[in-house]
Amino acid sequence: MENREKMRASDADRQEVVERLRGALDEGRLKIDEYLERMGLAYDAVTYGDLEPLCSDLPESRAVARAEPARAERAQPSPAPPESVTAADDRGAFARLPGPLRMAWIGWATIVSVNVVVWVLVSVTAAQLIYPWPLWVAGPWGAVLFGVSAGVLASGRGRPSRRIGPGGENAPGRAIR
Repeated sequence: MENREKMRASDADRQEVVERLRGALDEGRLKIDEYLERMGLAYDAVTYGDLEPLCSDLPESRAVARAEPARAERAQPSPAPPESVTAADDRGAFARLPGPLRMAWIGWATIVSVNVVVWVLVSVTAAQLIYPWPLWVAGPWGAVLFGVSAGVLASGRGRPSRRIGPGGENAPGRAIR
């Protein structure tokens, strides 16, 4: 196809770029601020031309580079493992959330924990159970985070669960767009 740069990108295309950026962050090729900036640009991208510059200065990930020689040596595909495992299923819904949303949950848990500890200490030193004011700290923010997290997971914009092994999405031989 001519003029691929002007073709509209799909949500899956944007998510692939974000996964590649996450891999570059894990390998130490990007700083967190660069990753967050590029991730925002990836989710705002409309065309392939918007997505291509986000990874143009990054080499292929090491996992992909290692899989290439193995694929060339293998004449026939190996049989599927007895148990098909989904990577994100082992870790739960929290692991499928985007990084900034996971960080918001961690911040919420930290702040609520500190407030509960302060409330317990004040109640103990006053020798009576005082009004549970940490509920006002935990409740509204927690409800908003829960709503946003549920929306992200329901819309499929969280981390996709990728099948591991032959025939899975990340199996050798699958084209990376």
